[in-house]
Amino acid sequence: MRARRIALNFGALIIVAAMILLMFLKPDSYVEISAGILLLSIVFLLVRFESRKVEARELVLLAVLAAIAVVGRIAFASLPSVKPTTFVIMMSGLVFGAESGFIIGAVAALASNMIFGQGPWTPWQMIAWGLVGYTAGLLRNTAMMRNIWGKIVFGLLWGFLFGWIMNIWGFLALVQTGGTWSIHAFVTYFAGSALFDLMHALSNVFFLLVFGKNWLKILTRFKRKYGLLE
Repeated sequence: MRARRIALNFGALIIVAAMILLMFLKPDSYVEISAGILLLSIVFLLVRFESRKVEARELVLLAVLAAIAVVGRIAFASLPSVKPTTFVIMMSGLVFGAESGFIIGAVAALASNMIFGQGPWTPWQMIAWGLVGYTAGLLRNTAMMRNIWGKIVFGLLWGFLFGWIMNIWGFLALVQTGGTWSIHAFVTYFAGSALFDLMHALSNVFFLLVFGKNWLKILTRFKRKYGLLE
């Protein structure tokens, strides 16, 4: 059973990576492929959750954590790339596991875009934030994530990875609307967001240092007390 779950986890990551690569090979079809990525994510979650018994109160918990992530994005909307959303999703994945972290991240992106605006970028944000929670859950029992420095490295990396995932969508959208595809244009486009990605990464570190320990303690105590998502 454990080997099957590991194979399913990495299989899902490989599929997502293959779909993103397909964007480069077929830039004119980025909207359709974005929808495909979202569909695959939903199917993956259904398969994962179908194999386990999830109670109504556990679904409520996931919804509440996603709502907190949404509120964090709204509250810090005036500060570009500075938001506790990634932090909340990361903490949720660390405590409640990979699939729960993915659900919280994906739902947070979808729900918050009800306010910030839906569009073809929404599936990419769902994937990006979903993968934050997903990878945090996969790594939660490793030596890296058991100490604060490992969490800081994780937060720094995802500050940039989130921006790079969204840059892929933005660049492909630019190409589809008449932009020129070239390595120079690709690198220039990514360099243009470097400052915002750095702000995102540093804000993750700030929230981890200030709130990380207490969040982990509270969520872990809540999980053990009520036996949620074991």
